[in-house]
Amino acid sequence: MNAFTRTQTASACAALCLGVVAISWSAIFVRWTLISGVASAFYRVLFASLAIWPLLLFSKSKPPRLSRPTLCYAALGGAFFAADLGLYNVAVLHTTAGSATFLSNSSPLFVGLLTWAATRKLPSRRFCIALAMALSGACFIVAVDLLHPGSGYSADLLAITASVCFALYLIATERLRATCNTATLLALSTTASAAMLFAFSVLAHVSLAVPNIHSLGALLASGIVCQLVGYFCLTYALGHLPATVTSVMLLAVAPLTALFALMTFGERMTALQSIGGLLVLVGVWIVTGSPRISSQPE
Repeated sequence: MNAFTRTQTASACAALCLGVVAISWSAIFVRWTLISGVASAFYRVLFASLAIWPLLLFSKSKPPRLSRPTLCYAALGGAFFAADLGLYNVAVLHTTAGSATFLSNSSPLFVGLLTWAATRKLPSRRFCIALAMALSGACFIVAVDLLHPGSGYSADLLAITASVCFALYLIATERLRATCNTATLLALSTTASAAMLFAFSVLAHVSLAVPNIHSLGALLASGIVCQLVGYFCLTYALGHLPATVTSVMLLAVAPLTALFALMTFGERMTALQSIGGLLVLVGVWIVTGSPRISSQPE
């Protein structure tokens, strides 16, 4: 390995670490916004869009030609990402941040299930083992909330649904990777997500009012730190590091979120929830060992 390659690998590792830490703050910023989960999701992608388009338009690289199918797939991916982010944010407000993040990070499993349903090919034994472990872990997490009336077991189900939506987002945008660069794809999908969330907010009469300057700061941080910085760092790292390295590092998002929730809100996961979260992570780790399946968290 020459000096240039070592420097590039070190930069990618640093970017990956920064991206993981940035995204791990997502649930914390949602709590600090003091507004609904759908509204905070809208502002997150709105502020990210407002930041990325000037960078894209004034960059020296030639913009790609965007065909109608490209725009359609980008809009479809944006709709799925909007659903994922909105459901995740609602879940975070009604259950523990750690539980919501552990459950919503199981998208690689749903990518495998949806691919199986589309191709009619039987899943491998490795995938079945991973699925069984992750489902067992999810049951442990949800069971704890079921034992406590009035707690967030329904929010746990929202987090799982968010994971399904993110899996659909990955599948919808898979076709764009060969014809659309990362910055353009991120700009298109993020803008589409903002439009979808705004339309839903208007139709469902969701208030988009920002109560104070502290909420505005949390919303800006969510858009810039989690969405823009986090996803750019992850995208850069994924292009320069082996899948075995990135898949393991990305699993750190959930426990880091739980740690940050403990530090900021004193929020603790029970022993059974922690065991469940560990099983989910192990299941996802087994699946992400396959180079065909990738995952990006909230």
